[in-house]
Amino acid sequence: LREHAGEEVKTMGDGFMASFGSVTRAMDCAIALQRAFAAHDETTDEPLHVRVGLNAGEPIEEDGDLFGSTVILASRIAAQAGAGEILIPEPLRHLLAGKSYVYADRGATMLKGFEDAVRLYEVRWRE
Repeated sequence: LREHAGEEVKTMGDGFMASFGSVTRAMDCAIALQRAFAAHDETTDEPLHVRVGLNAGEPIEEDGDLFGSTVILASRIAAQAGAGEILIPEPLRHLLAGKSYVYADRGATMLKGFEDAVRLYEVRWRE
């Protein structure tokens, strides 16, 4: 997180939430995280697999914690990701336009608590 100017907001069971001032830094951190776990898994008998969901927006901040639909959507997106995956919603893909990231369209899906389907993209992070 430090290398990409991220800030840990809180831990939740076996997961955590981080905040970034830049969508590019958030994406680069997510990719670095997945690559680090993949490298670790090559050298151990006990692999660790993480799933990442990213979102962008203006959450509600109170006492150092973040709340609101932006945070809830990120959590719902993470829940859709499989082991070793990074998922992002379509608006975030547009914010990252012109960057060298590669995506796979996962289609639109209904997420709990949201009226409209959300189109998700898997970020291809393997070199």
